[in-house]
Amino acid sequence: MRLLFIFLGVLWLSSGVLRAQQPAPTADIVLGKPAFPINEYYTISFRLRGAPLERYSAFPELEGFKKSGKSSTTTTRTVNGQSSTELTITQRYAAFAEGAFTVKPFSMTVNGLTLRSEGASLRVGPQQTTPTPPAASGSGPLQGIGLLDQLFGKPKPQEYVEPQDQAFLAVVPDKARVYVGEGLHVGLYFYLAPQDQAVLNFHNFAGQLPGIIRQLRQRTVWEESFDEQEVLPENVTVGGKPFLRYRLWEAELYPLNTQPLAFPSVGLQMVKYRVAKKPAAGLDNRLEGYKIYYSAARTVPVVALPPHPLRDQVPVGNYQVKEAVDRTAFRTGQAFAYSFILEGEGNLAALNLEAPTPSAAVEVYGPEVQQQLTREGGRVGGRKSFRFRLVARRPGPLALDTLFQLVVFNPTTAHYDTLRAELRPLLRGAAQAASAFRGRLDDPFYRVALAEAEAVPHPRDTYQNVRRYANLVVLGLLLLAGVGWWRAKR
Repeated sequence: MRLLFIFLGVLWLSSGVLRAQQPAPTADIVLGKPAFPINEYYTISFRLRGAPLERYSAFPELEGFKKSGKSSTTTTRTVNGQSSTELTITQRYAAFAEGAFTVKPFSMTVNGLTLRSEGASLRVGPQQTTPTPPAASGSGPLQGIGLLDQLFGKPKPQEYVEPQDQAFLAVVPDKARVYVGEGLHVGLYFYLAPQDQAVLNFHNFAGQLPGIIRQLRQRTVWEESFDEQEVLPENVTVGGKPFLRYRLWEAELYPLNTQPLAFPSVGLQMVKYRVAKKPAAGLDNRLEGYKIYYSAARTVPVVALPPHPLRDQVPVGNYQVKEAVDRTAFRTGQAFAYSFILEGEGNLAALNLEAPTPSAAVEVYGPEVQQQLTREGGRVGGRKSFRFRLVARRPGPLALDTLFQLVVFNPTTAHYDTLRAELRPLLRGAAQAASAFRGRLDDPFYRVALAEAEAVPHPRDTYQNVRRYANLVVLGLLLLAGVGWWRAKR
């Protein structure tokens, strides 16, 4: 019986270890700076790790502030073949006036996780004079005639008419044509004249949107979708007239081949009210109906890249190179970390920098990859860093530009660029022989072992002692089980 209990206990511990190896998703709230000038935004963000974003509650309303758009940032870290992703959603707030304000304690729900913040005290500094909002319009016409009709006779049935509106639905790409691999921002917008707000309203928007998006998605692209979930109006001008624009869906598309991107006509059903021909006091004076707005079909041609030996492998985008090292003095035989960082706009997922071929002059291990993707204002960009560990064997300047370089196509200039390292560390010390050990650099085991290796020697019989102790433990358990079995028989 005790053996059974011991066996069950071992199973329970092992299952607990397996569960512990899978970290649960975590999230937290990050507040912006407590003191800032009024021409800057105050921000509230939440960070989600370990799971894709499914849903989240609305950001809080702050007294004295107005919500002014959101942005999302995705950070991906790849170390030893293991990737971890962190998503940050940031809400911006614009202050109406300078002074002291208080952010009251609030809570948010992200993927079912409840996040709480204790709030903060804010101080908004001097600002430029803000324009006074226009005065509210005067009161409407008197409504006494309808009451008299009800008092002195049977009320007549109301007649309703459908007012004209200027609303329309549009699929808007930001370019007339694109290269293969070049980013194309596509948005689905609903435009509404300010005076039409009283007669139009959204109808079952959450139920209609998934089907509309399925029609707009393209099979031959890499897609980076924006994580906006709130549909808020923006003030824009179309044809010299003011409109309210509702951003229903937007994404950045990177074509994978020369097949044109065809966006079909899609329809959005809205609630449209018919208004009473003769309004009467005390009545709604509106009759609910429905109207479907259709977008125009759009086609965006995709152009092949100019001839190049590596045309099918060249990433497309507008990038700049930044470099970093973890030390200022370099010696032969001493490992140092070097980071090759690419910043700009483009499909960061297509950027790939392989470790150069090892030689007798230098050994290169890695890379460890970290990606930070930002979507804001209809643009997608960020940075991607490749971190290598280098061990030089010969003194003198180390020409990193011969080791780390990447050919990219810049769609703005329509030319190929070669991004190269510019640092040239000067190594001191005597020349050293190359390491006799040549592990496979693409094997995660050697990357971890070399990075964590210690210079302190260990006894050669360390593992034999571990085996001896393990055997003693097993023998003790067997003796304990035998005694239990013997006592049970008695």
